[in-house]
Amino acid sequence: MNKKTVRDIDLKGKRVFMRVDFNVPMADGKVTDDKRIRAALPTIKYCLEQGASLLLASHLGRPKGGPDPEFSLRPAAEVLSSLLGIPVKMAPDCVGPEVEAMAKALQPGEVLMLENTRFHPGEEKNDPELARQMAALADVYVNDAFGSAHRAHASTEGIARFLPAVAGFLMEQELEYLGKAVANPEHPYIAILGGAKISDKILVVETLLSKCDKLIIGGGMANTFLAAKGLNMQDSLVEEASLETAKSIMTKSGDKLILPVDAVVADKFEADANTQIVDVDKIPAGWRMLDVGPKTLELYKQALSGAKLIVWNGPVGVFEMPKFAEGTFALARMLADSGAVTVIGGGDSASAVKKAGVAKQMTHVSTGGGASLEFLEGKELPGVAALLDK
Repeated sequence: MNKKTVRDIDLKGKRVFMRVDFNVPMADGKVTDDKRIRAALPTIKYCLEQGASLLLASHLGRPKGGPDPEFSLRPAAEVLSSLLGIPVKMAPDCVGPEVEAMAKALQPGEVLMLENTRFHPGEEKNDPELARQMAALADVYVNDAFGSAHRAHASTEGIARFLPAVAGFLMEQELEYLGKAVANPEHPYIAILGGAKISDKILVVETLLSKCDKLIIGGGMANTFLAAKGLNMQDSLVEEASLETAKSIMTKSGDKLILPVDAVVADKFEADANTQIVDVDKIPAGWRMLDVGPKTLELYKQALSGAKLIVWNGPVGVFEMPKFAEGTFALARMLADSGAVTVIGGGDSASAVKKAGVAKQMTHVSTGGGASLEFLEGKELPGVAALLDK
């Protein structure tokens, strides 16, 4: 990782504007999962220990271009306060005269939570004036929000033009582990891609195929590949518009691609559907493929045997429904037992390893689904590019 981090900058007596990812799930005004808040703790504590005062900024949800109490970060500030064991002050906004006064009054060791950055339409437009006002609150900018690093917004990219900008520890860890998969992966390197659509992942499929030894394809994506091979997928989700792309990928990939050979099929897309296990070329009329079958899991096991690096993005079945979760959970357990460096690309895959009870056995579980996918595609993330080089 060639970016400066909080270790490379003097923080004593400085006001630090730290972009965190507190876009956490809420219900009835309470945080229901504090994983993202906990993930930011090492950098928060380090800055405070170094004698800095801290302004924390994040977005939450998708407010409609103005203040909305439903999307306030106050509940996140309360959770953070209890985790740190100190009061966390709450600002009424993320810029403006009142916030400036609160920022100026901050003493070393104190924390101020700024209000949702998306209450300003200029945040997502990367408005330079909004970024300049945010920057005026502090002396140093720290980005620890990997989950938002693929977006060029005022608080993730714009502000870094006005202040010395460095990475936090979470950002550093993400770049280190995902960087291993992109820059010089250890071999055998096995990549696993699931999820519904090929169209979202064409670039990442092509990039991974150029680097990995085997690419396992599961989930709805696999249906489109199987249909491109000429199989009748019956009522399974198939992206007709991506059939030619799938054909061309299969032509170029040689024997690297591993597709399902059997499936758990259902007579409807419902949790209480009737199910059976069939080979992928024998799906009954009116049925659809919703999970991989036992023969496919055996193929996965063989492919993963002896792997040094495994990167996984996207479930291999509709794991939200118990009847179609076994493929994804079995795969998660295989990774846990593999002895390889295992990198899980946020989103549904992170949720799957957690539900399977093996998240702690993974080397790295990314906090950013979209960001990790773009990083694996080889794209430069705007929020990372904006940080100072070592």
